[in-house]
Order: sequence, then structure tokens, then C-alpha cells
Amino acid sequence: MGTHWLCCGSFFWPDFLMDGEADGSVTVSEGSDPGRRRRVHGMLKLYYGLNEEGKAAEQQESLDPCDINGPHFDPELFLNKLRRECSLAELMDQETCMVKQIRSLDSDMQTLVYENYNKFISATDTIRKMKNDFKKMEDEMDCLSANMAAITDFSACISGTLQDQHAQITKLSGVHTLLRKLQFLFELPARLNKCLELQAYAQAVSSHRRARCVLQQYSHLPSFKGIQDDCHAIMEKLAQELRQKFRDGGSSAKDLSECVELLLQLDEPAEELCDKFLSHARCRLESDLHGLEAEIRPYPSASAVKDASARRLSSPAAAGSSTDNSPKAATLTSPTSNTDILEFIDRGCNEFVSSLCLVITSYQELFINNAQTGELVSKNIPQMATGKLHAFVDDLAAHYFSLVERRIQEEKGVGDNSLLVRALDRFHRRLQAVAKLLPGSAVPNRGTEIVIRAATERVKQYLSALQSFYMDSLTDVRQALATPRLSVTGGASVAGGGALLGGPASVRDTPTSLPELLSSLSASILNQIKSVLASVHLFTAKDITFSNKPYFKGEFCSQGVRESLVVSFIKFVCQSSRQFCESAGDKGGSTPPALLLLLSRLCLDYETSTISYILTLTDEQFLVQHHSPVTPVTTLCAEAREAAQKLLNHYVKVQGLIISQMLRKSVETRDWVNTIEPRNVRAVMKRVVEDTTSIDVQVGLLYEEGVRKAHSSDSSKRTFSVYSSSRQQARYAASYTPSAPMDTNLLSNIHKLFSERIDIFSSVEFNKVSVMTGIIKISLKTFLECVRLRTFGRYGLQQIQVDCHYLQMYLWRFVSDENLVHFLLDEIVGSSAHRCLDPAPMEQSVIEVICERG
Repeated sequence: MGTHWLCCGSFFWPDFLMDGEADGSVTVSEGSDPGRRRRVHGMLKLYYGLNEEGKAAEQQESLDPCDINGPHFDPELFLNKLRRECSLAELMDQETCMVKQIRSLDSDMQTLVYENYNKFISATDTIRKMKNDFKKMEDEMDCLSANMAAITDFSACISGTLQDQHAQITKLSGVHTLLRKLQFLFELPARLNKCLELQAYAQAVSSHRRARCVLQQYSHLPSFKGIQDDCHAIMEKLAQELRQKFRDGGSSAKDLSECVELLLQLDEPAEELCDKFLSHARCRLESDLHGLEAEIRPYPSASAVKDASARRLSSPAAAGSSTDNSPKAATLTSPTSNTDILEFIDRGCNEFVSSLCLVITSYQELFINNAQTGELVSKNIPQMATGKLHAFVDDLAAHYFSLVERRIQEEKGVGDNSLLVRALDRFHRRLQAVAKLLPGSAVPNRGTEIVIRAATERVKQYLSALQSFYMDSLTDVRQALATPRLSVTGGASVAGGGALLGGPASVRDTPTSLPELLSSLSASILNQIKSVLASVHLFTAKDITFSNKPYFKGEFCSQGVRESLVVSFIKFVCQSSRQFCESAGDKGGSTPPALLLLLSRLCLDYETSTISYILTLTDEQFLVQHHSPVTPVTTLCAEAREAAQKLLNHYVKVQGLIISQMLRKSVETRDWVNTIEPRNVRAVMKRVVEDTTSIDVQVGLLYEEGVRKAHSSDSSKRTFSVYSSSRQQARYAASYTPSAPMDTNLLSNIHKLFSERIDIFSSVEFNKVSVMTGIIKISLKTFLECVRLRTFGRYGLQQIQVDCHYLQMYLWRFVSDENLVHFLLDEIVGSSAHRCLDPAPMEQSVIEVICERG
């Protein structure tokens, strides 16, 4: 295979060895086959003898004349060898293969040339231009060399001419310089006086500092001594003027800084200047603090606070009047100040904090930064000045912080929390400037502590407001329950207790039933909790600078909001509800039974769903992370259930005692021995049935029915064993003898041994049947005990029979087990028979007629 050459301009290139000498690269079209590109590049490497790393491969040249790629290739020998060793078919195949390789190489090289044609042309033009440029550069270098030779000759000529006068010129120049210095020294007093007249203090100090060392060195000469004394007197006068200017303090900050700097250059005591500078700044800063203090109301005396509290408690609004339109949740109103908290903080930041930052900057520039260089470093001025500055800032900041805390304490109203949060954010943000100017200062940390205390106090205020709202709501509920014809079905406005962040509800929103009363109370409390959480959440908003502090990300959310606010309020609701279970006779009178029932249902609802909802809402809203121990939900639910159980038990006890009181008075005020023959049911028994029915309706409004045992078909007409059994009939037989009561008592006691014991004051379940069973047990047990204390005649016994049968007709419907009513009524009739002087029972048919007649 021969080597092909391509002519480009005046250069000859191998047709398959285009190594890109024009610009150092050879390009292959992007659309070409990757395998083809690798083959072309491999050929180029092969031609230049390069390996894969781009280095020349150290290979021995092939000496075989039959190696078609070797330098000693001999075509004749190669063809003879093929003819000897290969058949005709193999020769034809070999020819075909070689033709294909030649065509392929020609095609590849043609493509490379086409793709790099512009580069070849550019390389040709570049080389031609380089030849022209090098020729021009050679001419310029020759010209430059001739000029340099001329300059050298001219310089040598000048040096030879001035060689004799060089020493004399040098000597005269030195004398001239010395004379100028002497002239400056002799004119220095006049110059200083002129600067003093023009108040060019900086120029005077600069001139004196330039000549001070020389005058000190030659002070033994009389002329220099006089100049030194004159200058010293003038500079002393200048220092006096600077001190007076510094003490007057009427100049600007720039002039004051220049004054201090000049005094330091005049070797004034740095410590004294620091004290004077800080004293002057203190006067201005204290005037700002006095202006802030004038906007704060003075602390009220203890007696005034006590009188105000007494007036607030004794006012009609404190009683929970529904006509009062003012919110009651904010029990302590904010005093009327000239400016709100945000304006107060703005004024403090714009006046005091800004002035303090300017003082710090000026002080550091004068006594610390400038003293880091020069001869002042050896005097330890920066350390001394830094200590005085820290003490100065801490003292004034303490006064400022006390004023801020006093103003924050005046913010007692909990209506709008955004104003306080914005004020605290601005206060905290502006203090960061002090931290940047004065690293290591305790001012920013103390400011953060004030913000934390303000947030904690705000949470306490919201807790107090929630507690007041809850108690006011209960007061409104009590008033609603005391309204005629509403004690059973309910109907009152619990929103009359006032809204924490809004006004009370209108009269049109008044609930009309006990469930609506409960729903309204529960909803209003929940809404207030949500409003409080929304207000407190402002402390952790992303646009608030101090919300990034670790306290507001952790402890404030878990201990401050969750524990101190939400959990404390839930515990307060449970504890205050349990207090209604205490004995009656407090200053507010006995607790209405309907209120006990309503509160028990409220606590039960808290246990089942409300507590978990509130705590989940709090955790999600504040992203509470329980790094410290918190009260678990189960503990609060258990406390709420305990309160609900105690309230419901107390409700059963109160209602049972009310009915028992009627039964006791009806038994104790009647002469059972001499009473007339019964013709009707006593009115008190009808009242007992009516009250029991009313209680059943009332309890059914808030609690589910419950589980009853199966009733017999004749429950309302069932007769008592005391007069229906043969054993009891024998007790009232005509053959009654004195020994009969002994036998009867013995039989009765034996019968009790095999009867189930009834626990009168056991805890009730959270359903209507259990509650009514407990009330009826207490009532009938009281009736039984009162009967045991009386003596009966014939008609007295018969009246008890009629009353018990009438109770039996109605009371069995309310209890879980009708046998309980039957047993207690049997006991009542039996006990009456035991204490009867003439035990002659009434016929059952007559009893039924009297009871049905009613």
C-alpha cells in the first residue's frame, strides 16, 4: 500500500496523518460512527508511534520484508510469498480485502480533510503572517539597539562633564535641607499661634509632633531651648482649649472624636479621657432614659390594688350579668398609658439604643482601635478602655431593661397579643447591634431573658383569663338553670361570661335545652382555648427573630404552652368541677343538681375526646418536642373521668336526698297510730313520682339509656310478698298471739340471709338507668329507715300498703332491675307490719282501685 499525500497551499500533508498542526487538534464530525472515529485515531497513533497514554511507544522496527506495515516492506517478495502459499481463491479474497481497506482509508482521510479544511487554510495564513511579523520585529530591534547605544554615549558625556561639581552640589543640597528645617523650627511658635487663632488644632498638633523630638534633642542650646519653651506654652494653651471643648459637650460627635484624638496625641492621661468621655455620654443617655420613664405609670400602692380588686369583685359585672357587654375574660385591664408598648419600645430603640451604639462606636474608634497601633499599645490602653466600656454599657442597660420590664408588666390585657410580640421582636432585634459592636457583652443575653420572662408571664395571663372565662361561664349556667321552667330542659347563654378575644353572644343565640347548654359551654371553652393558642403562637412565628432561640423552640412549647397553659387549664377545669361536690352551705348556696349533671357530662366528654384533641392540636401547632417530662394524655383523661364520676355520684346523692327529705317529713309529721282509713294515695307519693320522672328526663338529655334486665309482664301490678305469701298471711291471721312477732321476725331474718345485699351508695355508671337506680335506692332506703322509727295502727299500715303499691306502679320503669324496687318496698311494708299494733292488711283489690283512682 502506497502513501498518499495531499497538497494544501505550499505545505504537503500525509493524507491519513492530519495531526492538526494548525491549532493542535483534528476534528471528526460529530455524526460519524464512534467505531470509525476510534479506528482513525488509532491509525494516527500508529503512524506517530504513540501508545494509549499519548507517549511514544518503544517498539523495535520490523525487519520482515513481507510486513506490509513495516519500513522494510518489499512488494515483490510479498506477492511471491502469496502466490506460493495461497490458492487462487485465497488470492482473490486477499485482493478484495486490500481493495476494501484502501477504499476505507481513502474515504476516512477525505472526510478528515473536508472537516479540517478551514483549519488548514487558517494555519497556512498564520504561518505566512508570522514570517512577515518576525521580519518587521527584527527591524525594530535593530533600531532600538542603535537608540540605546546613543543614550549610553550621551549619559557618559554628561557624567564626565559634571564629575568635578558633583560633590559640591551634594553638599549644597544638604545645607539647603538643613536650612529649611531650621527655618521651620524658628517659625514654629508663630505657626502654632496662627493655628490656635484659626482653631486648626489638628495642624498645630501635627506640626508640634514633627518638631518635638528635635527640640528635645537640642534643648541644651539656648536658641532651641527658647523655641521649646514657647512651643510648650502654646501647646499647653491649646490643650486647655481642647479640654474645655471636651467638657462643654456642645460639639458634634465628629468634633468630639477629633478632640479626644488630639488630647491623646498631647499625652493626656487616657484613663481620665475615658472617664470624661463616658461621663459626657452618660448625661445624654440618661436624659433619654428619663424621657422613657416619664411615659410609664408609677407603681400602684398595695392598698390601691386591694381596693381596686374589691371594687371589681363587688361590682355587678363580676356576678356574670348577661347584660354586660364588656369582656370578662380579661380580669385585669391594661392601664391607660400615653403610648402603647410598640411605640414605647420604638422610642427606646431609636433614642437610647441608637445613641448607645453611637457612643460604643466612637469610644472604640478613639480608645481601642486607634490605640492598637503606635506608642499607645505599650500603655495597655485598649484593655483599660474595654473594661470601662463594658461597665458603662452594663450599668445603663440595666436601667433601660428595668424600664422595659415595668412597661411590659403594664400589658395586662389579653385582647391583642400581636402588639406585644412585635414590640419584643423589635426590642430583641435592636439589641443584636450591641452584640455586634461589643462582643462578649451580657446585654443581648439579658434582653433575651426579658423576652422569655415576658412570654412566660403572658402565658400565665392567658391561663388566668381562661380560668376566669370558665368560672364566669359557670356563673351564667347557674343563672340559666335557676330560670323558671328551664331547670330541667336547660336554656341559657353561656357566652354571657364574655369572650376572651371578643364580645358576648347575642340573646338570639341563647340555647333552649340542656344539651344545647352543654354544647354551647363546651364549644365556647374550646374556642377560647384555640384563640389563646393562636395568640401565643405569635411568639414562635418564623418572622420573629427570638423564635429561633432554643427556649422558644423547646421549653416554651413543651413546658410553657403545653404544660403551664393547656394542661394547667384542663386540671383547673377538673379541680374546680370537683369542688362542687363539697358539702352544701357555701356562700354561693348549694349547687344546682342540673349543674352537677352538666359538669359530669362535660368532664366525661373531655375524657373521651376533648383532651386528646386539645393536646394534639397544641403539639401540631407548636411542634412540641418532648425533651423534658410532660403530662401524658392518659393521666389527664383519668383525672377528668375521676371528676366526672365524682360529680355524677354527688348528683345522685343530692337528688336522692331531695326526695328522701320529702319522704322523711311525710313520715315524721303524720300520726300513724290514729290515722283514718286510707281512701287515696298521699300527695307526697305523687310528688315523688313526678320528681323522679323529671329527673329521668333531665338525665336522659345528657346520658344514654343504659342496660336493663328483662321486665316481667305484670311488673306494675305485682303484689308484695309481705301480704301475698302464706307465710306473711299467717302473720296477720286472727290467731295472732304475742309469740307470733318472734316467729315472724325470725322468718324475716332468715329470708334476708338469702337475699342479695343492696349497696345503697355505690358508684353509678355513666348512663341514665344507673343514675336513676342510685337515686331510687337512696330514696326508698330513707323511706325504710323512717318507717322503722315509727309505730303504726291498722290504717297506718294500710296507708303504707297503698303508698308502696303506688310507688311500685311507676318506679320499676326507672331502675335497671325491678326486683330491687320490689325488695325495698317489701322491706318497707314488712317493717311497717312489724311495728303495727293491729296488723290488718288491706285487700289487694281495694289497694289497686285506690291507686288506679290516683
